Amino acid sequence: MDDDSLIGAVFSDSREKMAKAITHLQNEFSAVRTGRASPALIDKLKVDYYGSEVPLQQIAGFQVPEARLLVVTPYDKTSLKAIEKAIQHSDLGVNPSNDGNVIRLSFPPLTEERRKDFVKVVKRQAEEAKVGVRNLRRAARHDLEALEKDGDISSDELDRAEKELDGITAEHVAEIDRVLQHKEQELLEV
Repeated sequence: MDDDSLIGAVFSDSREKMAKAITHLQNEFSAVRTGRASPALIDKLKVDYYGSEVPLQQIAGFQVPEARLLVVTPYDKTSLKAIEKAIQHSDLGVNPSNDGNVIRLSFPPLTEERRKDFVKVVKRQAEEAKVGVRNLRRAARHDLEALEKDGDISSDELDRAEKELDGITAEHVAEIDRVLQHKEQELLEV
């Protein structure tokens, strides 16, 4: 393997892991309520279904007929009570209404105070993602230094590679900031 492909392998691995960190952050953001109904708020909710904990998305379908209304349709009507109970015990702060066939969740508009609390939550999540990206940079830098120590790359190549690695890291941190800014606007929009 030549020097460039060794360095390229380290970069490729880092880019992939940093992209996964951003994807993970976006998934966490989708579960933070914005005042609009979204299946992402409850699809991972665990329901006690015949004695085992099952994600709600496996036993029910979701529809959003209006901006603040989410309709949950169980595939098996006998699971209706279990689904309702799981929603009541979640931290959604929404009371489910059950008509015997479907469960309707009506999301009230968020108060300004609640919106600001959610902004704090997403900022913390974004900061954790940035720390994760920086930890990945540290691990990649360690790999590059090991290549130099083993004589696979020169110190000049190491310096160039570290500068490029810093650029890759900066790109991903900027992407996290962009995703955070978008979510903040979504949360503060009345």
